[in-house]
Amino acid sequence: MSTTQSERLRELLEPLVSSQGLDLEEIAVDAVGRKRVLRVVVDSDAGADLDRIADVSRALSAKLDETDAMGSGEYTLEVGTPGAERLLTEHRHYTRATGRLVRFQLAEGGELTARILTTDDEGLDLEVPGVKGRKPTARRLAFADITRARVQVEFNRKDNEKEEEA
Repeated sequence: MSTTQSERLRELLEPLVSSQGLDLEEIAVDAVGRKRVLRVVVDSDAGADLDRIADVSRALSAKLDETDAMGSGEYTLEVGTPGAERLLTEHRHYTRATGRLVRFQLAEGGELTARILTTDDEGLDLEVPGVKGRKPTARRLAFADITRARVQVEFNRKDNEKEEEA
């Protein structure tokens, strides 16, 4: 039996989110002044557009209204998707970040910033950007060698510019 409110909410809401074709990534209950905010983060391999977010938000709201999972006090429900610089914690996160630039904290110490090319059950095939005009290099990184990974925002990705010019 779960003991925390977040665990109870996850048990209640996860089947509903899954039935909408989405993954429940995160649940957080925060106090904002006298009110509480229930933040629910959802995602899928294909992403989640505004219509899907609205549909799951209505379904979650109805489920919460019919239960006392949030207690009797006022609260606000916020449903969204992971941010642009999301932390990668599950295998599916790495798969969804294929093609993206990621900063890795390595178990051996140090950092590595590289683009995810492919994923499998053991790890990642990466492209490490070249420095000072050098060509990018390939690298294999096992999941066991990663202590933390976060997607990086890219505003001027060079290979996108080449595609647009072609």
